[in-house]
Amino acid sequence: MFSAFRRWRRQRAADRHTIAPEQWSAVESSLPFLDYLPPEDRPRLRRMSLEFLADKQVHGAEGVVITDTLLLSIALQACLPVLNIGLDAYAGWVGIIVYPGDFVIPRSITDEDGVVHEYDDEVLGEAWEGGPVLLSWFEGESPFDGINVVIHEFAHKLDMGNGEVDGYPQLPASLSTRDWAQAFRPAYDDFCNRVDRGEDTALDPYGAEHPGEFFAVMSEAFFETPGLLRSEYPAVYEQLSRYFGQDPALREAQLGHLASGSSTGSL
Repeated sequence: MFSAFRRWRRQRAADRHTIAPEQWSAVESSLPFLDYLPPEDRPRLRRMSLEFLADKQVHGAEGVVITDTLLLSIALQACLPVLNIGLDAYAGWVGIIVYPGDFVIPRSITDEDGVVHEYDDEVLGEAWEGGPVLLSWFEGESPFDGINVVIHEFAHKLDMGNGEVDGYPQLPASLSTRDWAQAFRPAYDDFCNRVDRGEDTALDPYGAEHPGEFFAVMSEAFFETPGLLRSEYPAVYEQLSRYFGQDPALREAQLGHLASGSSTGSL
């Protein structure tokens, strides 16, 4: 009952906003991986983005000014993974806090002798269970090639859907936890071994930190560099394709074929 009311409320709020096509296009042009989405799905992504913004509160930290461009960019990236899952996957929290670049979070850990060690952790983003998503924001192009902070942190929010952040989001009935584990466990072990050997991996080595980070990094790659992920870990790609209900590697290959074809024309 409450979820139905929440959906109605955000739909009504989204109805009150009109974004010019030129503004959508300007923001989307800064997110080239959106081209891997079939063109017929672009209007649905735009609509969901407006409903997302009606449902969330975005605040700037340390001088960040929240502009329409920033709002639309975050919304498009956050909604892309749940386009075929639904915004209810992000229920239970409302806050998004945006920092100007990477930021520091104070941490403390207790060692086996009971001694507390405090330190500052420099991060690009963080998702808190039941709480806000913290995001870094860089004017212009991100200095971190192939890394998508928004998709990464919202993947953590999906991972929290079944409780613990462990690389196992709440799966639909069409997916089995057994198939998921058979794809992800050996891939994670292999990736950790490669990183431990000092290999310069094409995928972000941060994925070796924890199974939850592996899921988030693979989700980034699924949308940003889908062909690379499919070539590195095809079973992981297949599970993510079924989970997200999308096949960006197919679209990437089609676009690549069209580009190569147009460059080999004859006089």
